[in-house]
Amino acid sequence: MTVLAAPGRVWQRNWLVYQRLWHRSIAFGFLQPLLFLTAMGIGVGTLISAQDASAFGGVPYLDWLGPGMLSAMSMQTATFESTYPIMNKIMWGRNYEAMLSTPLTTRHLVLGELLWVAFRIGTLATVFVVVLFLFGIPRTPFAMLAVPVAMLIGTAFSACLFAFAATQKNDVGFSAIFRFVINPLFLFSGTFFPLTQLPDQVEWVAWLTPLFHGVQLVRGLVLGTLDWTAAPIHLGYLLAMLALGVVLADRLLRRRMAA
Repeated sequence: MTVLAAPGRVWQRNWLVYQRLWHRSIAFGFLQPLLFLTAMGIGVGTLISAQDASAFGGVPYLDWLGPGMLSAMSMQTATFESTYPIMNKIMWGRNYEAMLSTPLTTRHLVLGELLWVAFRIGTLATVFVVVLFLFGIPRTPFAMLAVPVAMLIGTAFSACLFAFAATQKNDVGFSAIFRFVINPLFLFSGTFFPLTQLPDQVEWVAWLTPLFHGVQLVRGLVLGTLDWTAAPIHLGYLLAMLALGVVLADRLLRRRMAA
């Protein structure tokens, strides 16, 4: 079994399960950005004066918000795919126990799950970008590159969350992750407002968060404002996070399954 074929088997297993739900997922993937951009972008955006728009780089709040929401969606989707579903396959459903009785290894399982997360986010991000075009937000053809960047954001988070899930004996830890990691990142990584509005003591912490780097890449690509000198830093951060997560997930899952 080749290096790519083995993770592909894990992807195939997830696809066979997903086939019964894909139409609901795509429909929700279309409605979620549509409702968010209408409520937040247009609703709240009308309360922001033309003078306030300077804080958003001279673009309407709706245009500024859209790419940030795309980045946050990638993180949230990865979180949903890499917490309870992974624990189920380890503990309750024992899917991984059955898979490991075949030539598959824990590394194959990790890579296969990440391929699946990348696929899920890729489809949702594509739908999201279509919605952005419906609102007339993208200002450059580079906006389509936001899809692979969204996939990178999601898989980077997914790899680290997979590693965390492999250490858990129950789902109590997930509540802490949602409350103290995912929600603060969602609110304080430049998704809804510029980080310059934060106190100096807090702003530098937000700059160290992974979602901030994803937001900067996606927003810059969609609005045509990307700082190409800083882009390698943002990209390098996410790639390093992904690599670290893969190594930890493989090691911790192997230890868990051998226990």
